[in-house]
Amino acid sequence: MTEKHALSDVLDRLEAAVDSDEITVKDIIEKLGRKAFAAVMLIFSLISTSPASAIPGITAVVAVITFLLAAQMIMGRKHLWLPGIITRRRLSGARLCKGIGWIRKPLHFVERVSKARLTFLFHRPWFYLPLVLIMALTLFMPFMELIPTSGSIASAVIALFAAGLLTRDGALVVAALLLLCGVPVAIWNFGFS
Repeated sequence: MTEKHALSDVLDRLEAAVDSDEITVKDIIEKLGRKAFAAVMLIFSLISTSPASAIPGITAVVAVITFLLAAQMIMGRKHLWLPGIITRRRLSGARLCKGIGWIRKPLHFVERVSKARLTFLFHRPWFYLPLVLIMALTLFMPFMELIPTSGSIASAVIALFAAGLLTRDGALVVAALLLLCGVPVAIWNFGFS
């Protein structure tokens, strides 16, 4: 997979995995690969950013998945692991394909502007900072379901971070961190205005 088309490749592999009315989280992970931490993080954060975020509980599930993935990346695990209660969850194949179509356009734009830069951010110790901040964000995400659109904003930050990992674009990681700083302000404005 080339870095330039890494995001489209993730969507292509996911779309190819949908061969029935329903697909399990385990099927998605198997199709993306057990070493594909960033790809799995990207897919689930994008699901939570899409209109599917209106489904009750989806933000909390994405928060748990992202927290576990970030923790395993910090620990240096080679293969990702998620508990059975998550991997057995079923998703509608039709809704998933519709969501894939919805997110292709913004991902193509990100691919066009991304390039390998600020790659030192993907090496230790710099790599720990965004991962720890993303983990901290996930601790608040289940409560964000009470404030409309706030979970989608948090998921967009995670998606931008994961896109940076996949394309080796440190500028996307920096943008995610800047957006992360703005999440409390955005939640306040959207939720209480």
